[in-house]
Amino acid sequence: MTTTRTHHRSATVKGHKIFYREAGDPSAPTILLLHGLPTSSQMFRDLMPLLSDRFHLIAPDYVGFGHSDALSRDAFTYSFDSLASHVAGLIEVLKLDSYILYMQDYGGPIGFRLFTRAPERVRGFIIQNANAYIEGVGDAPKKVLLPLWENRTPETEKAAREFVSLEGTKFQWLVGASDPEAINPDNWILDQALLDRPGTQDYQIDLLENYKTNVALYPEWQASFRAHRPKTLIVWGKHDPFFIPPGARAYLNDLPDAKLVWLDAGHFVLDENAPQVAAEIKAVFVPEANSAAG
Repeated sequence: MTTTRTHHRSATVKGHKIFYREAGDPSAPTILLLHGLPTSSQMFRDLMPLLSDRFHLIAPDYVGFGHSDALSRDAFTYSFDSLASHVAGLIEVLKLDSYILYMQDYGGPIGFRLFTRAPERVRGFIIQNANAYIEGVGDAPKKVLLPLWENRTPETEKAAREFVSLEGTKFQWLVGASDPEAINPDNWILDQALLDRPGTQDYQIDLLENYKTNVALYPEWQASFRAHRPKTLIVWGKHDPFFIPPGARAYLNDLPDAKLVWLDAGHFVLDENAPQVAAEIKAVFVPEANSAAG
């Protein structure tokens, strides 16, 4: 298998530096890889080389995440609308006319905003533990988020701050793993180093509070799924306590032709399952890639 190296680049979007990883031939179909909390585009570092022989890959860090600009909450409004707007800006800077959306965790609400704004650009979905249905929200996030949404106080922020602590970050990476020793500890150490920057956890709490806007949009997203029926692959860690299996199955009500693959994993799946995920992506989308190449 021929692969190409991953490059580490940045672009200016709305006056802010947006870091992104890029691999593959730009003439091939693009996959836009959208990461979750508490991590960044680094979660895709093992997957990208496995796909770069057939796809053009772009994996950005959102504002405030990874190597992108991390502005104080006084200088930037941390909301999912704002994050999606900057990813949309990067799409314009890079002149991406069409793309497949790979979405995990926060990548879901960001990607589905992109989809509803410009569905004609989206050639398909790869959904990996990213939720769009209320039945997919587990008890664990409800305990953290519902009190915060009802009345944000220092007391209701406590559980959210624990969520982005080292213990919480490590838990998110390890929960549900079939072999915890196969999970690279660099994941939570590097993620936490960024989360512990002054002011970062404050705006992360802003985003957790703002997550309620995503739940409010679920019916709109679902209607868009039914209207446009994008080709869809769902790869789901079945031991995820945050976005639970009913959320994966719910997509099939609106996207009945989707392929659903269960993985013996939790909220994150790629440390243990990157080869299988890459194979599933190629099985669903490579005919399209071959057609584009021809």
